[in-house]
Amino acid sequence: MRRPTRIRLLAILAVVVLAAPGTWLRTVPVQDLRPILEITPVEVDQSRIGEFAIEGVWELRSANSHFGGYSALLALPDGRLLAASDRGRFLRFAPPGAAPQPPEFGAIGGEATENKHAVDAEALASDPAADHIWVAYEGRNSIVRFGRELVEGESISPPAMEGWSSNSGPEALARLSDGRFLVLQEGRSDWSERSHEGLLFPGDPVEGAAPVEFRYAPPAGYRPVDATPLPDGRVLILHRAVTLGLPYAFAVRIAVADPDEIRADKVWRGRDIGAIAAPLPADNFEGIAAVPRPDGSVTVWLISDDNTAVLQRTLLYRLRWTP
Repeated sequence: MRRPTRIRLLAILAVVVLAAPGTWLRTVPVQDLRPILEITPVEVDQSRIGEFAIEGVWELRSANSHFGGYSALLALPDGRLLAASDRGRFLRFAPPGAAPQPPEFGAIGGEATENKHAVDAEALASDPAADHIWVAYEGRNSIVRFGRELVEGESISPPAMEGWSSNSGPEALARLSDGRFLVLQEGRSDWSERSHEGLLFPGDPVEGAAPVEFRYAPPAGYRPVDATPLPDGRVLILHRAVTLGLPYAFAVRIAVADPDEIRADKVWRGRDIGAIAAPLPADNFEGIAAVPRPDGSVTVWLISDDNTAVLQRTLLYRLRWTP
């Protein structure tokens, strides 16, 4: 009988490996859906950043499969925070100082998918009672209005957003105190430009109203990544800059701006009121939420997007600002 050649032996071995039960090619990661969230204090040596007092910094950790990648933040009427990720997942949780409640993890729209282009949630907004929650999707340049459970939604792709890049689209969304909606683009249509496209809708964008189109000028070197409304009608705008290198570094600037100063086809600017950079704990902050206090000051929450990367963290800042 003829001996098998080396090529035939390798072919037989390959068939055995591929046909073996439970082969690695068919292995599906085990989903961990336990409602577990660790919130650990992070020590800082600084008490202020610009006009803000630092009231606390924490790191969030969880083994839950939905956890991480948070690029939007919303303050809920019951004291909890709602974070949304660029994987289309959400986290409702009680931050430090709020009444304890178990965290809730889930998928926006009710079904988890790994198609990032379809579920890349980058910004959140809500009405005062949070009966409706609006989600801005960067990958498809659309805004979806959900009920408070984030299951079924109504979607619109505004014509004014059609030309925005699928990777640098609507990054900041805010429902103003008078019912108008503000949307800011992360990218720039022309790299020679120093401003970003912005839209100011007279009402709910899902209802199809035509927006005022304008330009927004962030601090030099920064991009707008989120916005949150203030009781007096103004907004806080969160900006992020990335310094490439090993390791790469993040820096954050916060500005306050008045939407009543927006004019069609004109450049709109805010006033820089605080920054976060090393040696403070700094990461890819992409979510901001503001909560008014009885004394007229405002609690400002920031959350970072860890990009599910080993060298990054999900950080939570609590700041206090007196307008």
